[in-house]
Amino acid sequence: MTAPSPAPDSLLSFEERYWQEGRVHLAGIDEAGRGPLAGPVVAAAVILEREFVQRECTGGLAGLNDSKKLTAKRREHFHDLLMRSPHVHIGVGLVTCGEIDAINILQATHLAMAKAVADLSVVPDLALVDGNPVSSLPCKSMSIVQGDSRSLSIAAASVIAKVVRDDHMLELDQEYPVYGFAAHKGYGTSRHMQALYEHGPCPQHRRSFRPVREAYDIRRRMDGA
Repeated sequence: MTAPSPAPDSLLSFEERYWQEGRVHLAGIDEAGRGPLAGPVVAAAVILEREFVQRECTGGLAGLNDSKKLTAKRREHFHDLLMRSPHVHIGVGLVTCGEIDAINILQATHLAMAKAVADLSVVPDLALVDGNPVSSLPCKSMSIVQGDSRSLSIAAASVIAKVVRDDHMLELDQEYPVYGFAAHKGYGTSRHMQALYEHGPCPQHRRSFRPVREAYDIRRRMDGA
């Protein structure tokens, strides 16, 4: 089910509405890594305790927003703040590139979200999901279009998912340095595509994605020439 837009527009409008309905544990859910050609898709589920949010919304949480609107330094700051707080409950779900190839990226994203909810130490009364509805979650959910810039809980989840995935791609860069994963995090930049054509895909590339398939075919023809 998709939530209607609340008024006034605020990063806490959705949370305040559902808290007032008695839904104590609201989990914001977002993902990182749907579009890249390599690496996993990662989802995070974040429950912010109401008293903590009300106390810190103009303090430590001030400026928390959609991860895409934050610098890497600010993302790291909020990631560390959220991870350290005893008033924040975090679950993370990761689905590998092999699983993505087996079930497709949409289903893999939904699976990562379900894993993130299952990883929480607290069962959510309601999940606020960025984007389109997800029917496979183990709890009730409401989808919010552009939720990562309209809900503080989803914004928190977007930061956690982004930082976790970026850190994972830095590790993969150490294992497969020729592709430059540290710089582009698996997205199809010109540098990444050039490396794909020169070296072919590695085990961390999503072979179900067309650019990877095409690069593989080109590399195979070159090797057979």
